[in-house]
Amino acid sequence: MKRFPLLSLALMAGASLIGANHNPLVDKIEPPYWWTGMKCDTLQLMVSGKDISKADINIDYPGVRLAENISLDNPDYKFLYLVIGRDTEPGIMDIEFSMGKKHQTVKYELKGRTMAPEEYRGFDASDVLYLLMPDRFARDKAVETVETNTGMRFPAPADRTDPNARHGGNIKGITKHLDYLDSLGVTAVWVCPVLENDMPGGSYHGYATTDYYRVDPRFGTNADWQNMISEAHSRGMKVVMDMIFNHSGSEHPWMKNMPSADWYNHPDGDNLTNFRLSTVHDPYVSEYDLDHTTNGWFVTAMPDLNQRNPHLMKYLTQNSIWWIESSKIDGIRMDTYPYADMQAMSHWAADVLHEYPNFNIVGECWYANEAGSAFWQSGSKLNPIDTHLPTVMDFFYILNGKEAFNGDTDPWGGLNKVYDHLSLDFLYPDPQKILTFLDNHDTDRFLTEDPDSLDVWKQAVAFLLTSRGIPQIYYGTEILMSGTKEVTDGNVRRDFPGGFHGDKTNAFTKEGRTPLQNEAWDYISHLLNWRKGDANEVIARGTLVHFMPQNGIYAYRRKLGDKEVIVLLNGRDSSNTVTMERTREILPYGTTLTDIISGKPVTVSETMTFAPRQVMILQNF
Repeated sequence: MKRFPLLSLALMAGASLIGANHNPLVDKIEPPYWWTGMKCDTLQLMVSGKDISKADINIDYPGVRLAENISLDNPDYKFLYLVIGRDTEPGIMDIEFSMGKKHQTVKYELKGRTMAPEEYRGFDASDVLYLLMPDRFARDKAVETVETNTGMRFPAPADRTDPNARHGGNIKGITKHLDYLDSLGVTAVWVCPVLENDMPGGSYHGYATTDYYRVDPRFGTNADWQNMISEAHSRGMKVVMDMIFNHSGSEHPWMKNMPSADWYNHPDGDNLTNFRLSTVHDPYVSEYDLDHTTNGWFVTAMPDLNQRNPHLMKYLTQNSIWWIESSKIDGIRMDTYPYADMQAMSHWAADVLHEYPNFNIVGECWYANEAGSAFWQSGSKLNPIDTHLPTVMDFFYILNGKEAFNGDTDPWGGLNKVYDHLSLDFLYPDPQKILTFLDNHDTDRFLTEDPDSLDVWKQAVAFLLTSRGIPQIYYGTEILMSGTKEVTDGNVRRDFPGGFHGDKTNAFTKEGRTPLQNEAWDYISHLLNWRKGDANEVIARGTLVHFMPQNGIYAYRRKLGDKEVIVLLNGRDSSNTVTMERTREILPYGTTLTDIISGKPVTVSETMTFAPRQVMILQNF
């Protein structure tokens, strides 16, 4: 592939240059193109080039007005604010730059919208998200090295023997396995960040962005990303895009030549975050502690962006809208949400949802308690600021799930932990808009080692898929992938077996899985596909009534209209015979329901016997 100068792949993909070919005034314009007919009529163009602040600007396009021409303290940047009239037609707009005898014309495209804003569906409790890391999931080619001729400073060839190096997975590898995900039964795919991470070591995880408008070429192209989403949509599956606005990568061009002195917090890198999110809502917090939470760098390779800079925040907001409009994603997962400026991110979320009213955003709010997480959900009475953040993440099961589903239920342990956790849902404005999960890319897997039995795993999965909230499962859960972060994060981000040429086993196929893996795959796939069927609305919208675990049994009901789903969990490792007196309000004696796990009818009697760790999911339809 030919290497291009800093004339920017973004410019090549959208705007084009005329004149000043040998010594251009403009190196880059972001966003690379835009649309007419947007609800927000103001477009910011971030223009970079040597001493570009000194250039005169002329724009002559019907329906477009240059409202502001702003230069900050770095002469190499200029911010143009254009007002695009409601009736402006799509087309190519000339932007003329003049500096003394030098002239340059940039042809900037205004596209027509191809979908109505209301057609962007978002995701909700009717969905189940499948979280995957593209570098570790699958690769579409037999070549086991990442292409190095990509115009990147740190190409980072793949080395699958190193858990902390790039392994070579890519977007086409995901596309190739969409049928697998569809057959599994998930309805949405959350993809860890795919944008360029031109960092030493390769930054395989994707959380150190160095170009906000370019897919990392080791993952593929912007077109590959758009095609993957289109292919997912053709199967009825949604795609959630991971974004990071709290910080960039330390090799982002901004760090080498900041648009303004306040573009980053603590630009000298003398301050790392204290990771104490309690400071954000602490009524007695000191300025020092709060600053070290929200303005400190996340790690030394991830400098902290200053969202209080209005030009930066406009840039980030437009970036979100650009990816929604250009690739048709169905949702955003925003990384490290509470570490960014709360007020600025509130405006960001409001602006995105104003443009796309049915869209959804989930923020990573990592708290060990319910109040901290509820504080961030839109409409929370705990927070004096409306965050406009629809969905927050529930980290309870990561921190307590192993004990909850492995421990005894009496008197306060085991499934009582789950009961007590749900009893605090009054803190949330909307408990159905909580993302629930047993593990993810930042935590130990739920299975820390290969299991001998699936009893506990099955119980945890059944609860995840039938309780309140939006469930997320981590790639490989269906084939019992295990591991801890004790030595390295790479141990919980292992390659999916069969995703890469030369793998000895291919767990994407039944023949490539062990008997225990097939038992697990069949179980979770059965529940996922059942959940997509007639039970979907009951689980997604139904009321929840539960009974505190006693005598080892935790019971709860989801009900919508005359449809009911009742779940019974035996939290004991032994056979358990109990009286059903206390659950008569939802299970009258003599009632016969179908157990969707066994497929057999179950008649409720005064006493019932449950096998060790048994799960029953009973329905009346």
